[in-house]
Amino acid sequence: MNHLNQYVLSVKVENKTGVLARVVGLFSARGYSIDSLSVSKTQHDDVSVITIVVKGDDRVIEQVKKQLNKLIDIIKVTDHTTVSSAQREIAMIKLQLSPVKRVEIFQIAQTFNAEIIDLSQKTITFQIVGPPNKVENFIDIMRPYGIKELIRSGRISFLRESHNL
Repeated sequence: MNHLNQYVLSVKVENKTGVLARVVGLFSARGYSIDSLSVSKTQHDDVSVITIVVKGDDRVIEQVKKQLNKLIDIIKVTDHTTVSSAQREIAMIKLQLSPVKRVEIFQIAQTFNAEIIDLSQKTITFQIVGPPNKVENFIDIMRPYGIKELIRSGRISFLRESHNL
């Protein structure tokens, strides 16, 4: 049985119609579900970066990376899986706000540096930004308090120049 590893791929592309569909199509054609996808322009308006998080078989992911590099609108494919990179994600979490648990919820949020972005008599909405494991831990800790709504951005990843941070 093949072991599936999590991969974080950064794909720099020409900002043209249909490029995202072709990139995603290489994964879906192999039956891989993408766990996270983020697309944004770079410092150049005609260049975008697609960050893809996917679980896959080592051999097949290597094939996908080679095929991505062959696509005409691909500038560069970088595997951020095993190199030093800064990875971030943002999540917004709306909780039921029980008066009894209010102080407890505020203290947990403060510990994680989560920001309150909406507050009413019945709900509180937090924004948390950070490495994916920090975001995941915050969500797990908040689950017992009654998550009404949750949305997460796709992960973004940047290669580090320094290995000290």
